Amino acid sequence: MDKLFKSYEGKIPENLLKDVKDNLPAKVDKAKAEKVLERVYSEYIESKVDAGESVGLIAAESIGEQGTQMTLNTFHYAGVAEMNVTVGLPRLIEILDGRKNISTPMMEIYLNKPYNKGKDIKQIALSIKETKLKDLTHEFSINIAELIIEVALDKKAIDSVGIDINLVGKKIEKALKAYEVKQKDNIITIKSIKEQPLNELYKIKEKLKGVHISGIKDVYQVLPVKRGEEFIIITAGSNLKAAFDNEYVDSNRTTTNNIFEVSNVLGVEAARQSIIDEVFKVIESQGLNIDKRHMMLVADMMCSSGVIKGVTRYGVVSEKASVLAKASFETPIKHIISAALLGEEDKLNSVVENVMLNQAVPVGTGLPGLQTKIDK
Repeated sequence: MDKLFKSYEGKIPENLLKDVKDNLPAKVDKAKAEKVLERVYSEYIESKVDAGESVGLIAAESIGEQGTQMTLNTFHYAGVAEMNVTVGLPRLIEILDGRKNISTPMMEIYLNKPYNKGKDIKQIALSIKETKLKDLTHEFSINIAELIIEVALDKKAIDSVGIDINLVGKKIEKALKAYEVKQKDNIITIKSIKEQPLNELYKIKEKLKGVHISGIKDVYQVLPVKRGEEFIIITAGSNLKAAFDNEYVDSNRTTTNNIFEVSNVLGVEAARQSIIDEVFKVIESQGLNIDKRHMMLVADMMCSSGVIKGVTRYGVVSEKASVLAKASFETPIKHIISAALLGEEDKLNSVVENVMLNQAVPVGTGLPGLQTKIDK
């Protein structure tokens, strides 16, 4: 049997051969196994794209045509303020443009056992949500006579988050280096070491409100959700690296919808997969159907240089070798002048530049050229 599989090595991709090997019954005879392999081989050959096929054009048409059917809305999680998710066409544009600052960043945090069965789920959710000083405070006041800021802490709010009250003072001390911080029970006083004007104290008071006390930075809302047999935590706001630092988080499955964050934490291969998954999610949520291979081609183009580049004139288009192809996209005069100054040459290898010059396009039957030997 091993000899039979060896004879198909190089003909059929390795992963397909492995799938056949794993799924064949244990006592199958050689003739049947050969039939299966022959069928897999013929299906594989038929599924291949013909030489000269315009795969880019077909992918663009397939995604573009379905894109026109999309809605322009935002999905809202019921019962939770600030939990919005951008879906439909705005989200698709966001992904394919390769935008670094997306409108509704969010994470899906998967948990390790036993927490994924619901153990301490509320406490975990609260420990993930970012807590700032303003969330734990009754009031901020300024004593003008003594030029000090007083912060009155809310003990109930501190208990609900589950942190030590003394930790708050330490966090303020860390954030304000040039200030003397004293804590007595639930009152914290902040005094400047150097003499400072009153308006500077007002600025410090505003800065104090945003001091990070606990939780994951930039995660401003959390929602525990039961999905199938397990609980996951959906967050508004995203910080993948900080989420991975928690022992109860399953780092193999936890994801974010911010592709650049995925790239920074897990690398460009993971970002490519994230682009495919995110586009697929948008398409599926709209009840549309696009072949996954079209999305894979777009993701490959966006990540081929090792960094994420959007399908824009500053991204993928700027990397085209052809001067005329660049000029055909939005800013022609700029490209033509800079190419003329540098003495650039256009090899006319692609579709756009040949269409512009009314020549046969190197696609399909226009791809092969005719060469003849001339007798001397």
